[in-house]
Amino acid sequence: MTIVVTVNVEARYRGFLASAMLEIAPGVYTAPMMTSGIRNRIWDVLSRWYYELGQGSIVMTWRDPSAVGEQQIRTLGEAPKSIVDADGVHLVKYD
Repeated sequence: MTIVVTVNVEARYRGFLASAMLEIAPGVYTAPMMTSGIRNRIWDVLSRWYYELGQGSIVMTWRDPSAVGEQQIRTLGEAPKSIVDADGVHLVKYD
């Protein structure tokens, strides 16, 4: 399951994400069977737009058996905190 959460971003993100994922709540998108190739292409577009527009925040997460807690997480614009590994569990550290 891939999940993307957007906060305070331009409308273009909504249209783009809704074309590939189901919007289950405002700014929350899910896709139960997304391949890693599609997920990477979507992240590339989101990253490029974010660095061009520089507004809001975006979080993408999905199951990854090889990652800490079997969950992979990518973020854009989410500061001042970071996600850290604490003995195999993800924790949020406020900087």
